[in-house]
Amino acid sequence: MMFRRKNAIAAGAVRMALAMPLAVALLAGAATPVFAGAGTAVVPTRTIYPGEEIGAGAVEEVDVTNPNLSGEYARQSAEVVGMVAKRTLLPGRTIPPSALREAYAVTRGQTVRLTFSIGTMTISAQGAPLENAAVGDIVKVRNVDSGVTVSGTVMADKTVKVMAK
Repeated sequence: MMFRRKNAIAAGAVRMALAMPLAVALLAGAATPVFAGAGTAVVPTRTIYPGEEIGAGAVEEVDVTNPNLSGEYARQSAEVVGMVAKRTLLPGRTIPPSALREAYAVTRGQTVRLTFSIGTMTISAQGAPLENAAVGDIVKVRNVDSGVTVSGTVMADKTVKVMAK
């Protein structure tokens, strides 16, 4: 087993869990227990499918008890809550950052507000994104009135700030 549920450990079990590896580590000549500093990992409590937004109830933080666990994985719930799964995440398995993406702020075909600013002048129009995009992504958008396709950056308020050519 690679993990230990944080809230399921009784005080006696903690003492027993700490005593055994400590004794083995001391007999082997190590100055500190083998698992010291392993920290926590975030694992799903249920199967999370691709495209599904991860909620707080879908994951839990567990203590890492396997000192050989390597690679990148989420260590705090805040790293994954609100993100979207790119692939299926299985219960009890660590969540690599490469399996997550930001939630889309604009989706293909929805109506968004286009803004273009130069100096003190601001021009605004309606547009339809040609692809899905998250905040900060550059997206192509078709101006609903003129039919012209422009590129712009998706802003936090779900508007698209058009770039000058």
